[in-house]
Amino acid sequence: MWAAQYYKFTHPRAWFTSGGLGTMGYGLPTAMGVQAAHPGRQVINIDGDGSFAMNSQELATCFVEKLPVKTVIINNSGHGMVRQWQRIIYKERYCAIDLPGIPDWVKLAEAYGCVGLRVTKPSEVVPAIEKMLSTPAPVVLDVCVDKDECVFPMVPAGGANTDMILAPPTRE
Repeated sequence: MWAAQYYKFTHPRAWFTSGGLGTMGYGLPTAMGVQAAHPGRQVINIDGDGSFAMNSQELATCFVEKLPVKTVIINNSGHGMVRQWQRIIYKERYCAIDLPGIPDWVKLAEAYGCVGLRVTKPSEVVPAIEKMLSTPAPVVLDVCVDKDECVFPMVPAGGANTDMILAPPTRE
C-alpha cells in the first residue's frame, strides 16, 4: 500500500499489484515472473513480512535460476494491515496479528544463497537501497518498522470512498 501511494512510476507496465485484495504471498512469485520475462530490467518486490513468509522459499528458485529480484520487506513483526483494521475498526481487539516465529530474513536470504541486508533506522535506508540496487544477485532488504505504523487513507469494508479514514482515531 505504501508503494502504491508514494512511489513515482515513470514507465508503463512497471507496477504489478494485487490491488489491495489481500492476496498474501503474491509479491515474490510475481516479481520472479516479471524478472524472467524482462531479464534486463530492475525488478523490486515490496512486501510485508507476513506476505513474504508465504512464499519465501522461492528465494531458492531466484538463486538457482539467477533471477536478481530485489525484495524489500516492510517488517512490522506481524500482519500490519490486519492490525490496522483491528485497531481502528474493532477498537484494539487484537487477534492473530503478531508473528513471533518469523525467521531472521537476512539469515534466511543468506541460507538460500542470496544477499540479506537490514535497516533499523531511517539513516540506514538510502545506503542499503544503494547497495541492494548495485548487487547483481537476488537481495532481501529487511526494513524494520514500528508494529503500530499504519497506512492511510483507508476505506472500511463495504464503505464508499466518501467513508475514507484519513488518520488514526485519537486515543482517549
